[in-house]
Amino acid sequence: MEQMTTETSANTTWIENLALDEINMEESGVINFNEHLNPMALLEDSSIKIMEQLKDKFEACLTKFNQFRGERHNPKLIKIFKISNTVNDFMLYRNSLKLVVARRSADVITIGFLSNSGNLFSARMNYESVASNKVHEIKAHVGAFNEINWKFQGENINMNALVRHYMTEFIKASAK
Repeated sequence: MEQMTTETSANTTWIENLALDEINMEESGVINFNEHLNPMALLEDSSIKIMEQLKDKFEACLTKFNQFRGERHNPKLIKIFKISNTVNDFMLYRNSLKLVVARRSADVITIGFLSNSGNLFSARMNYESVASNKVHEIKAHVGAFNEINWKFQGENINMNALVRHYMTEFIKASAK
C-alpha cells in the first residue's frame, strides 16, 4: 500500500506544481503560458529525477553488499561519492576502479568505468566478451504529450535491471 501512495504522490506532483505556479504568477504578475511545452525544462527535471533514483538504487545495493562483506574498514567495501560541481552525478569506488554515472546533458546520462591508469571502458553486454573503451549512454526520448522515456540503444530501460547489470560488472571488475 505504501508503494501505491508514493507512486500516486509522484504522479500528482505536476498538479501541485501547477497550483504553485499559479500562486507565483498572481504574486509576481509574470505569466508564462508556454513553459509546459518546453521539452528542455522537462528533460532537465526528468534527468535529475532519474539520477536520484539511480543513486538511491546503487546505494541500496552497495550497502547490502558491504553488509555481507563485513568489517567496516575492509578495503573490499564499495564507497559512493558525489562528484563535485555537478547537480547529482556520482561514482562508486573500490580497489582503484570507479563506476561513474553522470549527466552529460539534460537528455543524456553516461555510465562507464574509469581505472586509476585513466583507462575508460564500458560494462560488457551479453553479446560482448570484452568491454569497449567508451561509456554507455542512456538517452531521453520525448514522446507524445511530452512523455519522457529513457532508452539504452533504442530500448526502454528497466531501472532494476540496469543497476543489477552495472553493479555486477563493477563488483566483478573491482574484485582483483
